[in-house]
Amino acid sequence: MRGASRASLTAAKERLAAALAGGAAAQASGVGDELFAVVALLDREPGLRRSLSDPSRDAGARVGLAQSVLRGKVSATALEQVAGLAAGRWSEPGDLPDATEQLAVLAIASAADMQGELDEVEDQLFRFSRIVQANPQLRSVLSNQFVPAQGRRGVVSQLLEGKVSASALRLITQAAGQPRGRSLDASLESYANLAAELRQRLVAEVHVAVPLTDEQRTRLAAALVAAYGHDVHLNVVLDPQVIGGMSVRIGDELVNGSVASRLAELRRGLAA
Repeated sequence: MRGASRASLTAAKERLAAALAGGAAAQASGVGDELFAVVALLDREPGLRRSLSDPSRDAGARVGLAQSVLRGKVSATALEQVAGLAAGRWSEPGDLPDATEQLAVLAIASAADMQGELDEVEDQLFRFSRIVQANPQLRSVLSNQFVPAQGRRGVVSQLLEGKVSASALRLITQAAGQPRGRSLDASLESYANLAAELRQRLVAEVHVAVPLTDEQRTRLAAALVAAYGHDVHLNVVLDPQVIGGMSVRIGDELVNGSVASRLAELRRGLAA
């Protein structure tokens, strides 16, 4: 997001955090579900999306429209969040449903945090993403837009019901059922990053040739915290292409310390 949209989203996240503070996990989860339903509405109704994000309309009119459409259909907390979004300024109409989706994910993640399950949720999102990547048939089914959304949700439920936390299941089901033009992998990564954001920490994807010991994980996490100035959640992947050492990706930045990369650099140097 750019400029005005980024500022409006930041303010919206602060409002959501304040509204959920001290509340129950069930309330936070419910707000997340309601906000996901609003995302579906905004994606389905381009006219409403444009009206709620039109900077030429008075903010009060935009808020009034949001309230008239949603009053009695969502909780007071969810309505307050959508009204706050409608009052904001958005660089593009599509930024409004995108921001609503981020709030929905953060509400579900907040519920997991209240239950002491946020670390588990991050791990489960990452592990399921890896399973999908390794299984072309499953990826095809969950990414096939000719398969009804309810059918894709049913596949996720059959695979994961009782095997992952309720919050992780809700987010994975949402990603599969309402991809919003993204791949399932991209949605799960986005959701995991938002969950990590809740604790103001980064997500590092670490590729290694052999499993890390607990001591190695602790040392690596400490080194990354020192380098980036934030807490870091590690997602460790066993990768046969890593001959030794490891490669670490944080966001778009790749920190490569594997033997394979060093050998490749040496070969390039000799060929020059």
